[in-house]
Amino acid sequence: MDRTRLSQEAEGDADATIRTSTGFTLPPRRPRERKLSSNTGHTRRGKMALFEQVINNSSGRPLSTHVSIPEIPEGNFPPSSENIPAPTGGHDRPYRFSFYSNALSQTIHSRSLSELPAEGQSFEELFTGILPPGLRSSVLQSSSTSPGTNGNGDEGSKGAPTDFAIPMGLEDQMKKRNGDPDPEMATWWLDVMSPTDEEMKMLSHVFGIHPLTTEDIQMEEAREKIELFRNYYFVCFRSFDQDPYSPTHLDPINMYVIVFREGTLSFHFRPTPHPQNVRRRIKQLKDYISVTSDWISYALIDDITDAFGPLIQGIEYEVDSIDELVLILKDAEQSDMLRRIGTCRKKVMGLLRLMGNKADVVKGLAKRCNENWRVAPTSDIGLYLSDIQDHLITMTQSLNHYEKILSRSHSNYLAQISIEMTDANNQINDVLSKLTALGTVLIPLNLVTGLWGMNVHVPGQDVPGYGWFAGIIACLAAIAVIGGWSAHKLMTRR
Repeated sequence: MDRTRLSQEAEGDADATIRTSTGFTLPPRRPRERKLSSNTGHTRRGKMALFEQVINNSSGRPLSTHVSIPEIPEGNFPPSSENIPAPTGGHDRPYRFSFYSNALSQTIHSRSLSELPAEGQSFEELFTGILPPGLRSSVLQSSSTSPGTNGNGDEGSKGAPTDFAIPMGLEDQMKKRNGDPDPEMATWWLDVMSPTDEEMKMLSHVFGIHPLTTEDIQMEEAREKIELFRNYYFVCFRSFDQDPYSPTHLDPINMYVIVFREGTLSFHFRPTPHPQNVRRRIKQLKDYISVTSDWISYALIDDITDAFGPLIQGIEYEVDSIDELVLILKDAEQSDMLRRIGTCRKKVMGLLRLMGNKADVVKGLAKRCNENWRVAPTSDIGLYLSDIQDHLITMTQSLNHYEKILSRSHSNYLAQISIEMTDANNQINDVLSKLTALGTVLIPLNLVTGLWGMNVHVPGQDVPGYGWFAGIIACLAAIAVIGGWSAHKLMTRR
């Protein structure tokens, strides 16, 4: 493939324009609103001393001498300047672009793509780690002094008016290799949040991204997959909103990773902590691992996978609590049990939906590590991916197990509610039976008294004394005794 270079005019003022080798120009450079974060946590010794930063001034951003960027075919050029959005003012805009490179000791964060290079630096120099022509000699001269001092040994950074620094030992290593850079030194990573259509169009032209990949990113394709192309492979992996207080908690967040041999592009449309976690991991492990583009893609997948761990552990505690309490809680303490079961099952089903076919995607990526694909990950990364696959399978099996436990607990809860309702019905039936027996005794008496309470002639009403009255009372008592005895026999027989 032929290389298309982005060059910048030697003048580093605010009105400088970026132009390509074919004559297309990008919009004028605006005042930069960048911030830098360190990639190195401590002083390195021995072999890793070549990454040690020499110049660390107030605006410092160290650079190396040479790394390679992906080459693109002839005819793929950045779009014209009128199609590229100019950065808008205001400090409330998020830092949507983050650029990491092994040749830099700091990560660059900017609000727009045009703010990534430093003053007097082109995009090609940014990705290759080459210093601007007017600054290279001053930085090389500054690197001969100790950090934080000028040539006279006084504190300050007057001898290094730029924000660049060259890692120690890099020049000697490059000379020993006769111009062939260490592959580890040639790794860069550009993370983009919420790219616009114009930015995607320009990045697709510059890096030679296939239109299908561009369409998947712009349409926010939700299907997780791995695709191999001529000069890169494309990974679509889903994460989720990790803020437990957010109304969108557990909502899917698509992460798109394009991996070249020389570097990595990652895209996402909502804020996510995974890029920052990977950069922090690189900072901690840079002395012990080879940070390649394949390793960065693995680290992103691994960090997304690890994000499910705390949630699954919390679900495990909740499931164990529900399983133990569902059969022993008293009636007054079971009011929120159904809500707890429903909420936990909803969370489990949501995680199962997020897990989806992650294991199949990682398995396919690991399988291609052992095949003869030029753009596929190396075999060493395949070992890491196999570990992620085992982790994903274990988590999926755990979630399925928790779903079965919750289903059983739900059934047990409903069965217990049914038993309690049956006991209540039995108690009501017992009370109604007693009322029925009482009614059996009183209804005949009410019938007799009701008949003679009408305007009719009552036997014995014209006879003096209470003989007839006592006889009637005795008859009513006999009827009550017979009715009570019959009801008792009937209830005891049942």
